[in-house]
Parts: sequence; structure tokens; C-alpha cells
Amino acid sequence: MGPHPDLFDECRVFRSGGELDLVTAPAFARGLEDVRHGTGRLFLIVDLSDVTFMDGSVLAALCAAWDDCRERQGWARVVYTRSGIGLVFQAGSLDERFPRYASAQDAWQGVLADSAQRPPGGRPIRVTHDGSRLPPRPEEPRPPRNGNRRSATAWPTSCGH
Repeated sequence: MGPHPDLFDECRVFRSGGELDLVTAPAFARGLEDVRHGTGRLFLIVDLSDVTFMDGSVLAALCAAWDDCRERQGWARVVYTRSGIGLVFQAGSLDERFPRYASAQDAWQGVLADSAQRPPGGRPIRVTHDGSRLPPRPEEPRPPRNGNRRSATAWPTSCGH
């Protein structure tokens, strides 16, 4: 198997938008359960790009989905753009379990989004279906940059129980 799963049929995308809070959490949890119906290997992308607000009331449903996918030899990855969502994961000590992906395609390919999650040189960290890191792709020669740029440090991305 390559750096990302070979069969797209095993991947499901669940999209949510608006506010995810105590009022909307039950419907969100039901949606996550519905998308995971069936048996067999499961790769789940939860796309929160259109979520405008999220509190901790949806974390249990996301963790249940993550656990289910892991038990089925797959993974669950989250796409989001708002920093507040990352703060919710951080406050719940789940920022390593749910690192940020910029798009569903990046999540599918295991390419993390945040520049803080990039090694020196700015090349993205890639992860396999089981969360382990892949070596960076060979880099094309580039012209030298002008000015001083700081390099970001790598951020752990393993999914532990």
C-alpha cells in the first residue's frame, strides 16, 4: 500500500457547517454514526471547513468515530480552517489525534496543513493510513530566497490511544 489508501471506495467524507455546539451536537453525532454504517475498513474525512463555531460538545462523537475507524483498520481525519476549532482540540488534549488538514484531498493523502507541522525547509509532513510519518518527497531545486525566514519545527502527529 502506498502513502495513502489505494481504494477510494473505503473513504467517506462527512461535511458539517454552521455552529457545532450543545444544541447541534446530537445531530452531528447521528450524522457521524450514519456515515460509518457497514463493516470493513473505513477511512473517514470529517470536513469542518464550513463550521463557523465549535465547542467541546462534539469531541465525544469525533473520538467515537476515530476509535471506530481505528478498530476497522482505517483512520479518521479532520479538515478545518478556523483556528478556534484547533483551540477546542488543544483544550481537549486531542490536537495530536486530530491534526489539521487543509482539504479533503490533503487528508486523503495524509498531508498536514499547519506550517507549525512542517519540518525545517517548509515541506509538508506526510503520514500513512496508520498515522506513521513518511519521508519527504524529493525536492526540486529552487532559487535562493531573499531575506531571513524562520523555519518551523515539526509537531508530533501520532494517534495514540
